[in-house]
Amino acid sequence: MTTESPWHLVFMGVSGSGKSTAAHAVRDLLGWEFAEGDDFHPPENVAKMASGRPLTDADRWGWLESLAAWTRERDEAGQPTLLSCSALRRSYRDVLRRGGERTFFVHMTGDKGLLLQRMETREHFMPSSLLESQLDTLELLEPDEEGMVVNVAQPPNRIAAMVLARLGLVPRA
Repeated sequence: MTTESPWHLVFMGVSGSGKSTAAHAVRDLLGWEFAEGDDFHPPENVAKMASGRPLTDADRWGWLESLAAWTRERDEAGQPTLLSCSALRRSYRDVLRRGGERTFFVHMTGDKGLLLQRMETREHFMPSSLLESQLDTLELLEPDEEGMVVNVAQPPNRIAAMVLARLGLVPRA
């Protein structure tokens, strides 16, 4: 008898897109373990972003590897996961996919004005001045990547319902 690998849902997109909020809404329905990708950044990355400087690929590789390792530990234990992570480039998503065979990306996207508004009204180390560089870096999901695109103007509970429906997942009782 073979056991199906667990799902690993990565809520991706630029800062202010509601990745963590949507992931929390799914967590509330499924009870899966959630990791905030920002918590895995080394202090140097946080300081760099807080000062208004965008990260380079070199800054991101170790961070992405640590996220993949976190997922892989849970995958090996048969535990599904939820992760919020910008995952802006295909190459970054390729690293994250190493964490588990069934990695599914939920690309949170929306109007630039709405994203800026969200960034300016929250407390976060990432200044709104970096939104443009993130949008410039962003590579959309390619047809061969498991995932879906979600408009962030929708309420989080609606986004969560869409994700569950897409994957055929049932909320816990």
